Amino acid sequence: MKLLLIDANSLIHRSFHALPPLTTPKGEPINAVYGLSSILLKILREHQPDYVAAAFDRPEPTFRDEMFKEYKAHRPPTANELISQLHEAHETFQKFGIKVVEKAGFEADDIVGTLAEKFKNEPDVKVVIFSGDKDNLQLVDDKVFVELLKTGVSKTITYDKALFLQQYGFSPEQLVDYKALVGDASDNIPGVTGIGPKGATDLIKEYGSVEKIYEEVGLIPKEVLRKKLESGRESAFLSKKLAMIKRDVSLELTLVDLKQETLDKEELKKYFDGLGFKSLVERL
Repeated sequence: MKLLLIDANSLIHRSFHALPPLTTPKGEPINAVYGLSSILLKILREHQPDYVAAAFDRPEPTFRDEMFKEYKAHRPPTANELISQLHEAHETFQKFGIKVVEKAGFEADDIVGTLAEKFKNEPDVKVVIFSGDKDNLQLVDDKVFVELLKTGVSKTITYDKALFLQQYGFSPEQLVDYKALVGDASDNIPGVTGIGPKGATDLIKEYGSVEKIYEEVGLIPKEVLRKKLESGRESAFLSKKLAMIKRDVSLELTLVDLKQETLDKEELKKYFDGLGFKSLVERL
């Protein structure tokens, strides 16, 4: 059996920026919903999941904002043309028979991480996370796989532990230690000033975690590196907390609640017709 967890926000944002402007017959912007619908047709056909959920961000501040007020602070406000489509996307998932899950104070990644953790050890269940965000790669393990959009909205790459190790040189659970050192500009996570990707990778390979690095920081022979780490200690531990996806959000859901409903093609066809998605009607 397969549980498909969809990082909805990342797919909608990717579609909005990857596709040219498109409007409904009423003149409303709809390119992100078109891209999302196209992706859903593709992944439901390819995966044929038994269970599926779509995780959304909420507009309220999250626990990360409370921890670090500059978190994502440099991002421009969401475009009005996208806000209306984020609302419409909830309806899109309903038409596809997919349950939407969201919770104030948490990001879509935290919902995905929690559902993966909650159900990955159910008998015979394989968990696949579909996302456009590399942050989810920290969730990869023996029972959890991440299918990641590459460029645009059509090509993907599926990560298991072996592929992640081959590409990154350390294990998926150590991705948060890597981000604790190098930071993440897209989320405004600071990291440690002066530590780049190679330096961070070397440190993780040698010590295993941020905690272990700082246990032995006084013994690091390179004085320049040691001073960078010592001055960035507080930032490193904060960055690790910001980068780590939560896996224990309180969600009152059972696996049965996420059962994929039979696709009502006539209902979906009417929905696509109303939005002007002629090419998607043909694909149905």
